Amino acid sequence: MTRTTSFALVPENIPGMLHALGRRLREARIRRGLRQEDVAEKLGFSRATINAVERGNMTTGMGVYLSVLWIYGLEREIDVLADPGLDREGLALSFDVNDKRVRVDKNHAV
Repeated sequence: MTRTTSFALVPENIPGMLHALGRRLREARIRRGLRQEDVAEKLGFSRATINAVERGNMTTGMGVYLSVLWIYGLEREIDVLADPGLDREGLALSFDVNDKRVRVDKNHAV
């Protein structure tokens, strides 16, 4: 049985963001004078997989994208993704005192 993936709930901008990432990765490969076959061989993937990354394929795994970034020396930039220190909404929510539970220490009843 083949597995199908529905992206009906994915926001419209996500595929575009992946396509843009794929184009940037293609440009990085070309600037380094590498062929898709070269990258595929270094990583142990097929050329079709590298092609899928460069097309921004939504079904290609995150690990493949990270591996390609690593080959190009661009993996350090991934550290800023979902960085708790840069998560403004998460930080704001963590400081919202209305959502905090107050626990009463039963040993120190008033």
